Amino acid sequence: MRFLVPLIGLLIVGCAFSYAQPTMKKQTASNGYNVLFIMVDDLRPQLGCYGDTLVKTPNIDQLAGRGTVFNRAYCQMALCNPSRASLLTGLRPEETGVFNLTTHFREQVPDAVTLPQLFKNNGWFSQGLYKIFHLIPSDPRAFGNMDDPISWSAPLWLPTRSVYGPKGEAVRQQKLAEMEAKGEQMDYGNIPRGFATEAPEMADSLLADGQTAEQAVKALAELKDKRFFLAVGFYKPHLPFIAPKKYWDMYRTEDIILPENRYAPMGAPKFALTKYADLRVYEDYKHVRNEDDLPLDRQRELLHGYLACISYVDGQVGKILAALDSLSLRDSTIVVLVGDHGYQVGEHNMWATKHTNYETSARAPLIVAKPRQRAQGHVSQALVEFVDIYPTIADLCHLDSPEALTGQSFAALLDDPRAEWDKTIARSQYPKNVKGERLMGRSIRTDRYRLVEWQSKSGEEPVWELYDHAKDPDENRNVAEAPEYQEALQTLSQLLHDNWE
Repeated sequence: MRFLVPLIGLLIVGCAFSYAQPTMKKQTASNGYNVLFIMVDDLRPQLGCYGDTLVKTPNIDQLAGRGTVFNRAYCQMALCNPSRASLLTGLRPEETGVFNLTTHFREQVPDAVTLPQLFKNNGWFSQGLYKIFHLIPSDPRAFGNMDDPISWSAPLWLPTRSVYGPKGEAVRQQKLAEMEAKGEQMDYGNIPRGFATEAPEMADSLLADGQTAEQAVKALAELKDKRFFLAVGFYKPHLPFIAPKKYWDMYRTEDIILPENRYAPMGAPKFALTKYADLRVYEDYKHVRNEDDLPLDRQRELLHGYLACISYVDGQVGKILAALDSLSLRDSTIVVLVGDHGYQVGEHNMWATKHTNYETSARAPLIVAKPRQRAQGHVSQALVEFVDIYPTIADLCHLDSPEALTGQSFAALLDDPRAEWDKTIARSQYPKNVKGERLMGRSIRTDRYRLVEWQSKSGEEPVWELYDHAKDPDENRNVAEAPEYQEALQTLSQLLHDNWE
């Protein structure tokens, strides 16, 4: 897969945690850096700066050219709410208690100081736009909003535009009217959906993400004379794959190459995969059965839509970065761009989904650029985790992080790519329900291997997955039972337990 090729050397242009309020080291809001924190939903490392030769992302690539691309950055769980709660609190899912879309992290860690809250508490103006903490973008005011008001200096801003095109929104409104007539309450099981793909002839700002970019530009202008932490969340390239037609027109169907490994990994347990999940709730895919394989034209349509949405978001990022420059804020602002987790668009025959422990789900893009960065355009091969982002941003702004944080700052790697970095594993996890029993899949990624342990609460023997990235970078063969890998399995299983317990 083009976007997974390592780029070594490439240069490019209640709970028992202590949350004492952090104190300042040296910096104050009056002389510290601003932070522009951009979070993109369901964005995997399919970007030009990650080596992809088809996708068109000139604006994100330009940001990468003045910052650092972390080629091996891993989320702690490949699902929106758990991943975002973990990143923004600096705690792992077992510490936040968030493993689904409906649990708020403050139920378990009520005194947590989130990343934006840390800045607010120390005098920065903290502002959130759209999806930062988890919410339902089509109905953010209705239910499922996991926002954290105490984190912000002003209420979370939400767009009024739809994530759907005109055809899909008409279908959704019809369903909403039918629900209202029946007196039905909306929940995760009956969210009204439109079409999974659409290429409307409309301006960027007439969809939610374009409107969000406009608001971000306005916010920068309003905040330019303050110290700010501005968090901007984009919903695309999450389903539905809706982007203005001009972004679809950037790609020709005949140029779209489908993944070669459109099959389950050999020797992997069936429950480890999630074939469709999110896709079948949309109007144009609701009749697809889990055992069905999508026709090739549908496969290409989905990948085409995903690419179009990536380019659409790239266009919006470009508007925000242009505003940063026009307002003379570049030299005083740290910029972070991150996807909330990885994504599958055909790999292992999983379509438009995450929900696994595989590399394609756990690995996500992370780009950090700071003012006057000495090593610009570097691609770092350091293993970093999303729990490392919070302490890194705090470190760059000379703020003390809460003692409970489980990550570590990689700030030194921005100026000196050869700086010492002693992290040798990245942890992630994902639970599955198998025949009424909950299995927790715990995974570690080392320089060479990915190991997954599936353990039930009943104490039965665990099920193992082991992938050798030196020989199998796409994780197509589970070698956990291969005789020649038993020594590695034993060593890695001990490493997993040593780091988890």
